[in-house]
Amino acid sequence: MSSGTGKYERLLERCAKLAPVPTAVAHPCERTALAGALEAGEKGLITPILVGPEAKIRAIAASSGIDLGATEIVDAPHSHASAAKAVEWVRAGRAELLMKGSLHTDELLGAVVARETGLRTGHRISHVFVMDVPTYHKVLIVTDAAINIAPTLEDKVDICQNAINLAIDLGVEKPKVAILAAVETVTSKMPATIDAAAICKMADRGQITGAIVDGPLAFDNAISKEAADIKGIQSSVSGDPDIMLVPDLEAGNMLAKQLSFLAKADSAGLVLGARVPIILTSRADNIRSRIASCGVAKLVAYARMEANA
Repeated sequence: MSSGTGKYERLLERCAKLAPVPTAVAHPCERTALAGALEAGEKGLITPILVGPEAKIRAIAASSGIDLGATEIVDAPHSHASAAKAVEWVRAGRAELLMKGSLHTDELLGAVVARETGLRTGHRISHVFVMDVPTYHKVLIVTDAAINIAPTLEDKVDICQNAINLAIDLGVEKPKVAILAAVETVTSKMPATIDAAAICKMADRGQITGAIVDGPLAFDNAISKEAADIKGIQSSVSGDPDIMLVPDLEAGNMLAKQLSFLAKADSAGLVLGARVPIILTSRADNIRSRIASCGVAKLVAYARMEANA
C-alpha cells in the first residue's frame, strides 16, 4: 500500500505467490458476475465454485461465449437457495471465501447473518471500499458505505476495528484512521463529532487496537496536511489516513461514488466481520475493481489462516 500508481497491481503481485482460494460464488446468473468470477479464477486468485441453477448458469455461459471448463457447479434452484447453499459450503470448510453473484446484496447477507446457519461472529458486519484514488498516494479504505445505515457508537467501534484489521492484513503496520465529520471541533449540535471524540478516547483506552485514530476531522483536514496546518490542527493522521470512518451510510456512499466518478478511483468491495471475507461487487464495477476485490479477499483469507495456524 505504497505511493504512486498501480496500487492495486502491487496487491495483486503479493497474491501471485499464494495458491488460489476456494470461493463459493452465490448465484452467478448474469454475464458480468459469471465472467468476473471465472476471470479471477484464471488469474489464480480464487478457485470459483459456482452455486446456483446449473442449467441457467450453463445457458448464460454458452450465450456469452464463456468457457466453464472444469469449474465446479453446485446446483441450487433459485437465488435464495443459492445464498443458503454458498454459506453452507463455507461453514463446511469447502470454501474459504464467499462471493456475491447476481443476487441482491440483502439476500446474500440474510443468509450470512442467519442465527443458526450463517457466518456470524461476535463482531458487527460492515462494508469497506478499498479504493485506488489516482490523486492519493496510497490505497484508501472508506467504511461503512453499504451496510450500516445509521450506526450507533458501538457499531462504529466494530466498523472501525474491522477496517483496522483489514489494513493490517494488507500490510499496513500501524493504520491511520480519520473519523470524518463536517467540522473538526466537538459539538453537541453534530452527534458525529461526539461519536468521533468518544472513539478516539476508546482507542486511547485500548477498546480499539492496532491503529492511530483521530477525529473529528473534516474531509479536507483529513486528506490534506496543508489544510490542517492552515486551521492549526495538530494531527498525525492529517494528510496520511489509511482509513476514513464516515458518520453514516449516506455520507460514505456519496464519498465513495464521488471518488469513483470524479476522481476516477477504482474501488474493491468487501464485507468484514463474518467468519470469512465476503467479496461484494457491483454490476457497475469494471474488471479491475472486480479482480482487486478478489485479490484483497485472498490476502485477508491467507492472513487469517496464518493467524489461526
